[in-house]
Amino acid sequence: MSIRNAAVPLSVAMLLWVVGCAASTKHAGSPPDEVDRTTLPIPLSKFTGTIGKTYKESEAAWQKPVAAPAGAPNVIVILLDDVGFGQTSTFGGLIPTPNLDKLAAEGLRYSRFHTTAICGPSRAALLTGRNHHACGSGFLMEWATGFPNYSTMIPRTTATIGRVLQGNGYATWWFGKNHNTPDWESTVAGPFDRWPTGMGFDYFYGFNAGETHQYYPTLFENVSPVTPTQSPRDGYHLMTDMTDRAIARMRLSKSVAPNKPFFMYFAPGAMHAPHHVTKTWRDEFKGKFDMGWDRYREIVFQRQRDMGIVPAGTKLTARPEWVPAWDSLSDEKKKLYNALQENFAGYFAFTDHEVGRLLDAVKTLPDADNTMIVYIVGDNGASAEGGPDGTLNEIRNLNGLPTSVEDTLAHLDKLGGPESEPHYPIGWAWAGNTPFQWVKQVASHLGGTRNPMVVSWPARIKPDGKTRDAFIHLVDVVPTILEAAKLPAPKSVDGIAQKPLVGRSFLPSFTDPNFEGRSEQYFEVFSNRSIYRDGWKANAQHTRPWRQDLAPGNWDQDRWELYHLSEDFSEANDLAATMPEKLAEMKRAFDEAAEAHGVYPLDDRGAARLMLAKPPVPGSPEGRTTFIYGAGATHIPETAAPPMKNRSWTLSAKVVASGAKTEGVVVAFGGVAAGFVLYVDDGIPVFDYNYFEAHTAARGATTLPDGEATVTVAFDYDGGGAGKGANVVLSVNGKKVGEARIEATVAGRFGVDTFGVGEDSAQPVTPEYEPPFRFNGTIKRVQIDVR
Repeated sequence: MSIRNAAVPLSVAMLLWVVGCAASTKHAGSPPDEVDRTTLPIPLSKFTGTIGKTYKESEAAWQKPVAAPAGAPNVIVILLDDVGFGQTSTFGGLIPTPNLDKLAAEGLRYSRFHTTAICGPSRAALLTGRNHHACGSGFLMEWATGFPNYSTMIPRTTATIGRVLQGNGYATWWFGKNHNTPDWESTVAGPFDRWPTGMGFDYFYGFNAGETHQYYPTLFENVSPVTPTQSPRDGYHLMTDMTDRAIARMRLSKSVAPNKPFFMYFAPGAMHAPHHVTKTWRDEFKGKFDMGWDRYREIVFQRQRDMGIVPAGTKLTARPEWVPAWDSLSDEKKKLYNALQENFAGYFAFTDHEVGRLLDAVKTLPDADNTMIVYIVGDNGASAEGGPDGTLNEIRNLNGLPTSVEDTLAHLDKLGGPESEPHYPIGWAWAGNTPFQWVKQVASHLGGTRNPMVVSWPARIKPDGKTRDAFIHLVDVVPTILEAAKLPAPKSVDGIAQKPLVGRSFLPSFTDPNFEGRSEQYFEVFSNRSIYRDGWKANAQHTRPWRQDLAPGNWDQDRWELYHLSEDFSEANDLAATMPEKLAEMKRAFDEAAEAHGVYPLDDRGAARLMLAKPPVPGSPEGRTTFIYGAGATHIPETAAPPMKNRSWTLSAKVVASGAKTEGVVVAFGGVAAGFVLYVDDGIPVFDYNYFEAHTAARGATTLPDGEATVTVAFDYDGGGAGKGANVVLSVNGKKVGEARIEATVAGRFGVDTFGVGEDSAQPVTPEYEPPFRFNGTIKRVQIDVR
């Protein structure tokens, strides 16, 4: 196995690091006039020797592979998830982020940086330098539809920055979240061209989903599933794991090839739910938010003004009707909401600590000064997907089933731990986006799209204490990296003509505080839409993130707002009523941009879109009624697994058992939040259905016989709609051994965990065992028939 594609133990990397630090740091790049970099891949250099009849009259001359331009910097792009403009101390918030503060002091703060308002589209725009619709990512993969701009199948006409830098002599690595590989393509059957390793990254270590359990993550190394060697009991947390691996690979690469620049895309699952953190970190914030979200906004807004984050004259936007006044809440609600916010803050402080370890490691590189760090603090604004009251089971919330305050308080001892999937309430998300309106998903407003950014590059950036206020968007990052590396945008990659980049490099802002940035940018997610042009911005808010069941339609009835953003930083003064002609002009501008960039057709369906069929790729369950698996069929994503919701089905497993000595999982689907599992406990077969942590079990009365046995689960669905009840019969060799009545079943998704045979990978479906709880007998065949 090549070093590039192997896991790197930290101890080995450290040993090689010691050896490599003595190496020369002079870059051996090719002179720019010798290489045509507009077409990738770049061939070997021209052969300059001579070839005769034999080697005696021939002269050898090694051809050279491509090298990066002389002086090309290392580049690290750090992208956090679901962060509000007013949460970090670096931008006036009340959550201390000392490592981000330190980076900002060494570089530059940007106060008008913009995302798309939601994760997958933001990441597509960041990686490709094109608007999210142009690279097939109009919304999230789970909601994908059969239109090229909403399929989430990033086309090869929009090569990523990883592929461009890889083709120009860079090492390229991706750590953490990957929400850009369609989940129906993320099985062992592939295709793999839209996995990170197929999109230009030499190495990938992370998860293929919008989120993952931080204690029990569903992980891949390149294209192979991997399981952490530690458990939560051992102190395992994905944030620490991926940071360790990023540091190890960076040091190993510079030890082996100190002259080769690298590009690292470091994308933690933080601060996306589930907000997993230990009690030690959470307790640091006990009582720190007792002032409530209204007062929090006032305090943060004043800090932002004092720090120069927002300009003089900025107004704090009013509290909307969908957020109650803090003083109107009951003591029980205040207790719950503050506990969830304290947990979030603890998770954020822990994340800042881990990112700080990475930043400290960068400073020990031989070419540390020539390392450009672009730290984007959130792929969208703070998330309101926790609903009005927050939750300990966000998957339940995403299925449209809120939890009562009383029930959540009764289980608050689980907060932040492996048995919880916490998310804070709407009010704290809104406050986290101070001073703006709205939240994640709402692309019409700055609360969804404006995120902090910090850039550091000691060789080129000399801190001047001036916050940069240029209007910048994710699509501008790729052009900036290319200019920093002295590289052109390629016209052709792997024989495919490329769509032009739409971004503009903000490299001049490193030395010019008056750099102005973009003059126009459209926004659209989930039919929430906006257009910015020459200092003006028109907005049409359409859907609410916490109402997946609500699809308003009637786009023509949306109320448009108008803001003069050059004078109104926070979108506090709506001019639509007084300037109808300007508003009409801006609405026409949005329509022009939407036509030009492939925004149409608008689609506001939430839960309904989740149910739509996905394309017939290898492994797709569409059109099949019988599924046959052997042991080892694991890490199969939910959309590629048998469709076992809202219908009847039969599961039949042929196993070889050893009586009471037999134990382990036969089939598992889902995880902590929801799912089901067929397992054997001391020889006794058990079927457990997890309906959002309400467990119903059918348990056998006697042990399996020695030798071959057929264990069958007959799931008889009531029908009459989605999420209805079912009767379950558990049989061994045709004889009923247990039964159960399930009053309600999961209608939508079990979550982000997977389907597997022979073990329960990542999260456990039930707390009755410790995963992976591999079956210790033999599984000859598992057959599932759906009807």
